[in-house]
Amino acid sequence: MKALHLLEINQPLSYESNLIPIPKPGEALVALHAAALNHRDVYITKGQYAGIKTPVILGSDGAGDHRGQAVVICPSLNWGKHGLHQGDDFQIVGMPGNGTFAGFVAVPKANLHPKPEHLRWEEAAALPLAGLTAWRVLFSRCQLKRGEKVLITGIGGGVALLAMQFALAVGAEVWVTSGTDEKLDQARALGASGSANYRTEGWDKSLKQSAGGFNVIIDSAGGDGFSALPGLCLPGARIGIYGGSAGKITHLSPQILFWKQISLLGSTMGSNAEFRKMLQFVAQHQIHPVIDRVFPLEQGNEALAHLERGDQFGKVVLKIQ
Repeated sequence: MKALHLLEINQPLSYESNLIPIPKPGEALVALHAAALNHRDVYITKGQYAGIKTPVILGSDGAGDHRGQAVVICPSLNWGKHGLHQGDDFQIVGMPGNGTFAGFVAVPKANLHPKPEHLRWEEAAALPLAGLTAWRVLFSRCQLKRGEKVLITGIGGGVALLAMQFALAVGAEVWVTSGTDEKLDQARALGASGSANYRTEGWDKSLKQSAGGFNVIIDSAGGDGFSALPGLCLPGARIGIYGGSAGKITHLSPQILFWKQISLLGSTMGSNAEFRKMLQFVAQHQIHPVIDRVFPLEQGNEALAHLERGDQFGKVVLKIQ
């Protein structure tokens, strides 16, 4: 089979032949039709990730065939018995073990789930990591309910877009932020009620005046801009945090947190059971993940470069076979 190998940090992926993996006891072999990229893959290639081992085949998201059945892979391995958090042995498909940027992958049988019938292969591959992350932070952690008002920051990324789609499907009112007006226009076209460009001075005050405050805020950035979010919260609001691309949170006032009874809720990935619920929700509401671009597997480096530039609106996908 052909696969994209990371041989060394800070080097392009190598597209070359690889032996078809032999499943271990309890594993299944999946013939992959599509795989999707995540920023995790970019961070690994640059050495900005813990526990990197090379050579390795990257890729956490994949969909394909297993013994004639169309399946999608849950990328969350060894979650453990704890509902509130992952266990000590938790891993993600694609590091340290081989992932989905290949013709075949071997994964635990328990991590195979039927592909929602309404999804194309590329859409199914776009769903796993982003969908699971969005599901857990929205519903398991922040307990989003119908009729509530939610703000999703950094719209355009895979998790943020699926969080928006999930929130709309459950009957919430969704507002979004981005540093690009074009992405805000695209989000409103998909159903967002309003938006704000965080590069505009006073964006948070204008947003508060327009929206009136939020019950739930979903953030992936942290950094200096996070300190504006509690001021946008209604009393009793929940802020879910699933990423930290902008770095450490600074200038955060504890007074506004305790006076408004605001909950800060960290969230990472999710369990196999949550993945199953997410797929059922996607099938019930006929949700289609937003796809930005599809590249052939051999153009994996071009796909990574496209994702790293940050211009995408939706998931970047590799077509395999």
